[in-house]
Order: sequence, then structure tokens, then C-alpha cells
Amino acid sequence: MNEMIQRLIEKTGLSEEQASAAATTVLGFLKEKLPGPVASQIDSLMAGGGGIGEKLGGLGASLGGMFGKKE
Repeated sequence: MNEMIQRLIEKTGLSEEQASAAATTVLGFLKEKLPGPVASQIDSLMAGGGGIGEKLGGLGASLGGMFGKKE
């Protein structure tokens, strides 16, 4: 989550507190809207170590078909 917050700060100029609130809000929204198994992956993603971009890349590829993306 810290990496996401840092990226928000860098890209938007938000304060750390604002970026943290934005990240929490977006993650909450995603967990509400995505199917249960996918939503639980968000918690795992945020709890685990390593770069979020690397982890999201795999998750994004998995979700591609669900949203109509053809490989």
C-alpha cells in the first residue's frame, strides 16, 4: 500500500494523508464492485511484499477476459 501511496503523491502532488485516504477509498470501491474471489486478491496483494506493479500485472491479465479484452 505504501508504494501506491507514494505513486499517488508523486503523480498528483497530494499530501501523504490525502494519498492514503484516496488509496483506501479506491481499494474499498474495488473490493465492493469486484467478485468475491477477485476482491480477496486485493487484500492479499496489499498485505504481501514486492512491487505492486508486478503483482497487478498478473491480476490485470487474469481479469482481461472478464472485461472483454481479447488476447
